[in-house]
Amino acid sequence: MNERQVSRRDFMKTVGVVGVGSLMGGTGILAQVASPPATTAKPVDAKLPMRPLGKTGVKVSSLALGGIFDIASNQLQLKQALDWGVTYWDTASGYNGGKSETGIGMYFEKNPQARKSVFLVTKASGAHSVDDMSQSLEQSLERMKTDYVDAFFLHGISSTDVLTPEVKAWAEKMKAAKKIRFLGFSTHSNMEQCLTEAARLGWIDVVMLTYNYRVLNTDAMKAAVDAAAKAGIGLTAMKTQGKRQQSEATESHAELLAHFIGRGFTHEQACLKVVWEDQRIAAICSQMPNLSILSSNVAAALDKTSLTAADKAALEQHAQVTGSSYCAGCTNLCEAALAGHAPVGDVMRSLMYYHGYGDRNLARSVFTGLPEATRRRLGEMDYSAAEQVCPRRLPIAALIKEATELLA
Repeated sequence: MNERQVSRRDFMKTVGVVGVGSLMGGTGILAQVASPPATTAKPVDAKLPMRPLGKTGVKVSSLALGGIFDIASNQLQLKQALDWGVTYWDTASGYNGGKSETGIGMYFEKNPQARKSVFLVTKASGAHSVDDMSQSLEQSLERMKTDYVDAFFLHGISSTDVLTPEVKAWAEKMKAAKKIRFLGFSTHSNMEQCLTEAARLGWIDVVMLTYNYRVLNTDAMKAAVDAAAKAGIGLTAMKTQGKRQQSEATESHAELLAHFIGRGFTHEQACLKVVWEDQRIAAICSQMPNLSILSSNVAAALDKTSLTAADKAALEQHAQVTGSSYCAGCTNLCEAALAGHAPVGDVMRSLMYYHGYGDRNLARSVFTGLPEATRRRLGEMDYSAAEQVCPRRLPIAALIKEATELLA
């Protein structure tokens, strides 16, 4: 049996992927539906689709393993990912205080042959200079027990001002030394501007961006993704679930769940599928800290069923109804209105982890990672100017107050 012959029904029967339980603090990110109990049995000859990564000449698995979890204690997760064809692994120097990279190194040390099968990405957390990038890269290589990474990212940029000629020269030097194959960046904020400028620069190989059903249909995002694709930049989507800064327990969300359960897959799987329908996206990076989520996402990647017009309309309607509680990352507006004195985007992201994903540890890590003086200042500021320029009319003041009370 080859990959094209694997039906969604057969795969789900094999791995028992539907109706999985909870994750991330027990809040439950996957919809619950009746099904056989989950198992880790390997589907026969089922491998993920591969897609070209821009102009790099490399093909990567359409699903990437996001490394924000305790990899050292979950080595089986890496083995199962490889068995199912998830050969694109993503991490960062700051994930779990470096333990994510250390966990990957543990796996490669015990399974050295696996390194050749993996497209490995890491990111320089908090790097402000090429010296910082060099130090971060060397530390990452040591932790992961590898001589090179396939792609090295500047992490979480909100402006391409950091992509200086010095960074370009550094990348060329590291490529010549065979320590990195490609250079890029990840971005949660001002994604459209970052993509457009990266395309203009002409030397960025890969970009990981927030991309989901809430933002992919805007004119600005369509133009930016198109510019990047035409420039040959390899694109990886993250935050594809479009989680909000407030609880998902709404009537609209319940209706959305019911719609997709009736279609035979979960809301979360539908969110993946609508992004995969964009062939300019090489891969989706997903945090998959347990086998239930891994198998569910793999099932969605193997499933050949296209979303219907009604499916897309259901997602669009939900996006419209709940849009005022979703931060789209346009921090060039809100943070500029506050003269840069409040990292609104970072605070909104921490609330998204807290409410949307139920990951309170990650939420607190993002929030408490802000400078102490900044956190103190958050409770003293007037956010009316930021609220006035917010296209989605988020109650920024109330949300920041909530974050300081929940996460401080």
